[in-house]
Amino acid sequence: MQQTKFLLGEDRIPTHWYNVVADLPAPPAPVLHPGTGAPVTPADMLPLFPPAVLEQEMSGERWIPIPEEVRRIYALWRPSPLFRARRLEAALGTPARIYYKYEGVSPAGSHKPNTAVPQAYYNKLAGTKRIATETGAGQWGSSMALACQMFGLECTVYMVKVSFQQKPYRKSMMQLWGAEVVPSPSPRTAAGRAILAQDPESQGSLGIAISEAVEDAVSREDTRYALGSVLNHVCLHQTIIGLEAKEQLALAGDYPDVIIAAHGGGSNFAGVGFPFVADKAAGKQVRIVAVEPTSCPTLTKGVYAFDYGDTARMAPITKMYTLGHDFMPPGIHAGGLRYHGASPLVSQLVHHGIVEARAVGQLACFEAATLFARTEAIIPAPESSHAIRGAVDEALQAKEEGKERVILFNLSGHGHVDMAAYDAYFAGQLEDFEYPAEKVEASLANLPKVKL
Repeated sequence: MQQTKFLLGEDRIPTHWYNVVADLPAPPAPVLHPGTGAPVTPADMLPLFPPAVLEQEMSGERWIPIPEEVRRIYALWRPSPLFRARRLEAALGTPARIYYKYEGVSPAGSHKPNTAVPQAYYNKLAGTKRIATETGAGQWGSSMALACQMFGLECTVYMVKVSFQQKPYRKSMMQLWGAEVVPSPSPRTAAGRAILAQDPESQGSLGIAISEAVEDAVSREDTRYALGSVLNHVCLHQTIIGLEAKEQLALAGDYPDVIIAAHGGGSNFAGVGFPFVADKAAGKQVRIVAVEPTSCPTLTKGVYAFDYGDTARMAPITKMYTLGHDFMPPGIHAGGLRYHGASPLVSQLVHHGIVEARAVGQLACFEAATLFARTEAIIPAPESSHAIRGAVDEALQAKEEGKERVILFNLSGHGHVDMAAYDAYFAGQLEDFEYPAEKVEASLANLPKVKL
């Protein structure tokens, strides 16, 4: 019988996270203070993050130890399985071998607890009592609610309003794990009130929700902020995905020609892709591809520049691919990918040509997700469908060329609470949205003026 699942025992949970900063072609650009424009210091960031997280954010060490208490919680679902997508391969008639790392086995149903748990752990050590955070589609908010519950922390989640309305069961998950969930923009913060004054019907965005959560965190001494993507320490924590995948592919006797993941802020892409950047730096021939929505084409249509991380210009200024901090994406169902910017680390790798990026429409993604569900039986999250679309396209290209190809993609979460999106797809109510170039240009006109 041909093997389908490649499993590791709990004793094989990695003991260290991998820090891609050690293998970058150049040092990262400085992070700038949103008020002064000067490089930020640890003291500037302490109102937002605990000391251990700040240390990881600024570290250049290749390997960062994973605390044993975090590894014990990881053992609830890690190591996650690696699957060979044999039925999908047969349906496509491709000579390619397709593997996927399945992060939907976590309690929250996505990859997000990989960083929520250590962030809650480090906050608990620092004496934090409460976390303020944001969420797009709800994967991050539910993961942070879960992690806070495990460590006895209060949790308030500002959820992008369009997702709050589209995905009520994500809200229910957060509330089940003890979190307060606030639709964003909200009248609770100055940032939210300013947006509502301009547009009372605003659907919200991750940039707005970040502004509200940051404002909340800095206004209370017992509260700190937590972010589920973009920042260095978040990408660091997610590398457990790719580190496990390497061992599992070795069990399968294979090595990927191409690694693919969906891209919004960069966390799940970094998780599976960054450990292979180390191989590429050592001379391995491997492609690493980020797939984003055409409606929020940060890597493919944005500019590589310094920009604020949020709409209200409260978060630090980083050098990244951006569509502009006041960019307002349409309400596509892949809410976790609706961010104006990108991880500075991912952005630097794209800028140097080490990582590739492409954009796809949501109809093609739902088509691929439907094929995947009907062959591999797992219902993917709308965000994860972008990685499936990328893998299917690579497999079809291999078929056209008549060449074998080993494809690895990250199935970052299941879609069990996203069925309204599939209902809309089958009812013909979804459409592709190509964000107008003139709106991108208008947003980019408001980038901060940086002097270094």
